[in-house]
Amino acid sequence: MAKKGKKYRAAAELIEEGKLYEVDEAVELVKKTSTAKFDETIEMHVRLGVDPKYNDQQVRGAVVLPNGTGKSKRVLVFTKGEKVKEAEEAGADFVGAEELVEKIKGGWFDFDVAVATPDMMGIVGRLGKLLGPRGLMPNPKLGTVTPNVAQAVSEQKAGKVEYRTDKAGNIHCPIGKASFEVDKLRENYQTLLDTLIRVKPAAAKGQYVRSITLSATMGPGVAVVLP
Repeated sequence: MAKKGKKYRAAAELIEEGKLYEVDEAVELVKKTSTAKFDETIEMHVRLGVDPKYNDQQVRGAVVLPNGTGKSKRVLVFTKGEKVKEAEEAGADFVGAEELVEKIKGGWFDFDVAVATPDMMGIVGRLGKLLGPRGLMPNPKLGTVTPNVAQAVSEQKAGKVEYRTDKAGNIHCPIGKASFEVDKLRENYQTLLDTLIRVKPAAAKGQYVRSITLSATMGPGVAVVLP
């Protein structure tokens, strides 16, 4: 196991081992333990009582955080015709059709999110092996395959984040930056938590939300009191 640095160990000493903190106190602690020279991302880790190997217990979707994530997303839109102008006016960074497909086949991936109108999925589908492993494949469940490209682009620019259970049933999601005020991080935290509770699979048995931890990119985890 890699040895932790002095800053990490000093930050960890601020956290009482085994204690569950109220949300505001946890957020303040995470901000204090953010000691890197850059504006660290604050991440929320939620362990859910689901078994993702069963399709009816997978938890996946997207939610717009009220205060964004602090990160500017480069949005690409696969579309043509009148939707091109709609996407551009909404703030899309790249808009096109076959020419973008060919560019991506050539190894270009300078974007963070891909949106597509339904009529484009025939050609976008050819990119499945390239976009899928990178988490960039447009998906109707995530709102990235839609005829309403303006809304999709606006939501992505406003701070829409995707959440998805890993193999162990955990959700890892950014909820802002260390420079955010406590109330803004709390609002983002609550929005994500409320969303996860709302989409609880009917097949999930027993305790659903089993643990919640907040952490900065380079900092230790702070356990939060369960709802």
